[in-house]
Amino acid sequence: MTPFSLVYPLHVLAALVWVGGMFFAWMVLRPAAVKALDGPGRLTLWVEVFQGFFRWVWGAVILLPVTGVGMLHLQQIGFDNAPRYVQVMMGLFVVMTALFIRIQALMLPELRTAVEAKDWPAGAAVLGRIRRVVGINLLVGIALVAVAAARPTF
Repeated sequence: MTPFSLVYPLHVLAALVWVGGMFFAWMVLRPAAVKALDGPGRLTLWVEVFQGFFRWVWGAVILLPVTGVGMLHLQQIGFDNAPRYVQVMMGLFVVMTALFIRIQALMLPELRTAVEAKDWPAGAAVLGRIRRVVGINLLVGIALVAVAAARPTF
């Protein structure tokens, strides 16, 4: 077993957790929560979901560049010699991370404050904004996975 064969699966699993988690939240959990829970229950659920999921995302945010750079070094390729699709993946990772940090640092505290104050209209407004940013991040993540899978030559 080569070092690359250890690093690459970790890289793929980290991406799977992040993008797959957003897909699940957007496509499965959100519609189910709308059907099953009233507004206050739904907002309270999302505060807990984000708190738990974001721990895993932070793991991916750390693991993806470490394993990505590790794979470049294992192949003795520098950033300037990396295939164009790898450079695109790095750029999309930066976009995804920036969107994630925006939610984590700016929007989630606002949602948590609204839920603690039982200000349900304010909480619903924040959750709507979070949902849009997560939707954008999911689309960026899907594009990143498509680039990784296709490995196009530009």
